[in-house]
Amino acid sequence: MTDLQKRSLLKLAALSAVATAALMGCGKKDVPAPAPVPVAEAPAPAKAEPLKIAFAYVGPVGDGGWTYAHDNGRKAVEAAYGDKVVTSFVEKVPESADAERVIRDMAQQGNKLIFGTTFGYMEPMLKVANDIKDVKFEHATGYKTADNLRTYDSRTYEGAYMAGVIAGKMSKSGTLGVVGSVPIPEVVRNINSFTLGAQSVNPKIKTKVVWVNEWFNPPKETEAATALINGGADVLFQNTDSSAVLQTAEKMGKRAFGWDSDMTAYGPKAHLASAIINWGPYYVKAVGEALEGKWTGNTSAWWGVKEGAIDLVSMAADVPDETKKRIDDVKAGLKDGSFSIWKGPIMDNTGKELVAKDVVADDKFLGGLKTYVKGVEGKVPGN
Repeated sequence: MTDLQKRSLLKLAALSAVATAALMGCGKKDVPAPAPVPVAEAPAPAKAEPLKIAFAYVGPVGDGGWTYAHDNGRKAVEAAYGDKVVTSFVEKVPESADAERVIRDMAQQGNKLIFGTTFGYMEPMLKVANDIKDVKFEHATGYKTADNLRTYDSRTYEGAYMAGVIAGKMSKSGTLGVVGSVPIPEVVRNINSFTLGAQSVNPKIKTKVVWVNEWFNPPKETEAATALINGGADVLFQNTDSSAVLQTAEKMGKRAFGWDSDMTAYGPKAHLASAIINWGPYYVKAVGEALEGKWTGNTSAWWGVKEGAIDLVSMAADVPDETKKRIDDVKAGLKDGSFSIWKGPIMDNTGKELVAKDVVADDKFLGGLKTYVKGVEGKVPGN
């Protein structure tokens, strides 16, 4: 190849390189970059439906006592779990066939956890539980269970005993009065424990009882309280749900206790203390188990001072300091197990031994108690 031919080829190669560079530059300037491919967002997880919970109440939520205390427990559940739960209630549900209708209706409305809060709902709840297996049922103060039904209760007799300690110290006549609701072991146990507490500071104490055969009936409670005062009782106690007994004591110049809730405001001059129930801890625990899939039937719970379910509060200013100290000691002993209310010897009011010396009555004994201890006048109706 001649020199002329070589120079021509080099010149053509240089021109080609310049052209290629120019074309590449034009491409960067005029051809848009490919659009980014959008990445599909993962769908948000579906929000869990709240657990629907219903409460059947035997009295009005404004009774200031039993039902009021249960409703405070319901509110504790709402505070603990927020939008994870939806609660509702029906008040003044009678202990009759109507209870079955109300409880069955609660289940059919989609409630998956139902609390029945009085002894008389036991048979209706058992029947509905056997019919509707995908709903969990809880019955207060009863003793029958099923795979989807369990029971719970509070050791109200512990509060009754502590109230008795104060009553025994504060009574001038030596006669106490109790307005009884329904003569079942729970109520008999409370009357007896109140009397045992009083006798621990004054062995000569006597207790009179008037039964109204209802949980909530303010007029009847008032009549019973009046009869007890007219019969010589100067300190009154109750196992009924309203504040009528305390209010009657206030009007008649005697002393009395609040029951189930702090009733100070209903009779501030008469009020010695209130034996209260805090249902919140149990309700929060039970609902938590349902939410976590850990709820089990065929079980029973009986909570007291130890679990924070029972307390004696708002003691009157004129209760002696040594008596207040005694109450503190009882609470501490109940919490750590060093003190037992039902430790023998304990006699019934006919002279028969109920609990032998140094023996501590078990829950089976306490759950079936149908007789009065020494110092309580009369007989338990139906026994």
